[in-house]
Amino acid sequence: MAVDSGEKQWFEKEDFWLSYGPVMFDEAHWAEAHGVAEAICSLAGLEKGSSVLDACCGPGRISVELGLCGMDVTGVDITQPYLDAAKETACDEGVELTLINADMRTFTSGKKFDAAVNVYNSFGYCASVAEDTEILRSVYGALKKDGVFVLECISRETAVKYFTPGEWFERAGMTVLTEFKVAGAWEGLVSKWILIDGKGKRKEHCFVQRLYSAPELRDILLGIGFSHVDVYGGFGCQPYDQNAVTMVLVAKK
Repeated sequence: MAVDSGEKQWFEKEDFWLSYGPVMFDEAHWAEAHGVAEAICSLAGLEKGSSVLDACCGPGRISVELGLCGMDVTGVDITQPYLDAAKETACDEGVELTLINADMRTFTSGKKFDAAVNVYNSFGYCASVAEDTEILRSVYGALKKDGVFVLECISRETAVKYFTPGEWFERAGMTVLTEFKVAGAWEGLVSKWILIDGKGKRKEHCFVQRLYSAPELRDILLGIGFSHVDVYGGFGCQPYDQNAVTMVLVAKK
């Protein structure tokens, strides 16, 4: 599967996140974060005071809401400006977060957590399956015995079902055009995002997300050492069947 060339992988470049963040994390996605956080607490069987690792936490959309649910939250992300934004939001909401600038492929933690989360389609962007797996190993190593990992992302099955060659919409004061095509034998999804601001200035970026089927990702988690993995079609424990709109895996250490 083809990936971006260059010394750094695309997700390691701050300029991408600063340019595209307002589009990806718009008001609608912030508004749904509280419901997602409550669902995570339910899926992981968490109580107030439980410790949670938010892996690839971005600007803190879920971290802050988990904090508002009474969790002890540590957010880890490779992009420092996003961590700065998460800190600002947490302060505005009266929530205390521990925020760490680190790469989840190599992250290690002396603290062990009751649960870990990686949501909002934040998985599958590394240059190889081995690197993706290193992220999962890092999460596994950070969990307590019987800790729970909640992973939500697009799957190969849902990508096939909902595939569209592209769309356009207005968001964050910009016109957004997207173009999609399949990489390899449905090994990944090539996404091209074009942003046009009010003055007609244009930015575009192309990246690839690796697609895993539910059984493939479940088996990787089991191979790492998780004792049990459930697969759902949504945060409400919907069956992962022909009606699934996303893939949510709940893995117990």
